[in-house]
Amino acid sequence: MTNTFSAQGIRVFTTCPPSHNADAQGYLRQVIRVAKWSERAGCEGILIYSDNGTVDPWLVAQSIVTHTGDLSPLVAVNPVYAHPFTVAKLVASLAFMHSRRVYLNMVAGGFANDLNALNDPTPHDERYARLTEYTQIVMSLVTSATPVTVEGKYYRITNVALAPAVNAAHAPKVFVSGSSRAGLAAADQLGALAVRYPEPPGTLESSPPTGGGAFGIRLGIIAREDSREAWRAAHSRFPVDRRGQITHKLAMKTSDSGWHKQLSDIADRAQSEEQPYWMVPFETYKTFCPYLVGTYDRVAEEIARYIRLGCRTMILDIVPSERELTHAAAALERAVELART
Repeated sequence: MTNTFSAQGIRVFTTCPPSHNADAQGYLRQVIRVAKWSERAGCEGILIYSDNGTVDPWLVAQSIVTHTGDLSPLVAVNPVYAHPFTVAKLVASLAFMHSRRVYLNMVAGGFANDLNALNDPTPHDERYARLTEYTQIVMSLVTSATPVTVEGKYYRITNVALAPAVNAAHAPKVFVSGSSRAGLAAADQLGALAVRYPEPPGTLESSPPTGGGAFGIRLGIIAREDSREAWRAAHSRFPVDRRGQITHKLAMKTSDSGWHKQLSDIADRAQSEEQPYWMVPFETYKTFCPYLVGTYDRVAEEIARYIRLGCRTMILDIVPSERELTHAAAALERAVELART
């Protein structure tokens, strides 16, 4: 199946539902359903979360590749969970058994409680330094035709050869999550795509994030032909929740994440339904990215502004139904056309 957006120079990923509070018997079926929706919508791949409270993302990736034709898993990889050789081996195994490319979403941090539970007190910026070395080892293992030796600050390996070898056509592509200076520097050093939770387009236009280079964004889309219908759907899905607002504020106190603080600052500013950029889902701890809400054309105008700034990859927030993904895809298609003109 053709990845519709990739053919137009834009990569679109959906997000796999996490296993938090999921029904054990129904979770796998839901993962497969979302993966199939994503493929039918013309997406390149699907993001799979990783943290202390979710099922293993590589087992989820295995299920996705066995039930889709060419959808690529975008697996969140955090150095605290596995040695770089383990990640390289998983990439190689999926490529060998399924002829499928895996994307790697390299994550330096995570929830503070998760890191503390695993006794990882590494400071924020140093986590990105470690992530850079970690990722370099993974990519050396999957691309080198000879054994790899690394004497690094954080990892050491000696004459390691990866088997099975990874076909060049299936070599992973690397994303780095993070909007901080350290995160952007890590992406630049790795030649990876920096993925950020975007500020409003106008803010980015006044201060472009990557000096004209390509970047990725993560956001949600709720779009309809009629603006009032779109906002009804948005408020129905994400009603104002006082408990969620309190949880968000508590999380802010323990987070050292640059993007978390940045989005919280944006959320504190006045918002109205006249503007598509919507932060209520973030403010009420329902999700961790901004949303664009409005008519197909209005949402498309905002997305087109991101594209003109250099955005070439979009990771959509979790979609509750195939119909909702179809609505989002309609806005994205209009945005691509609008950006061309």
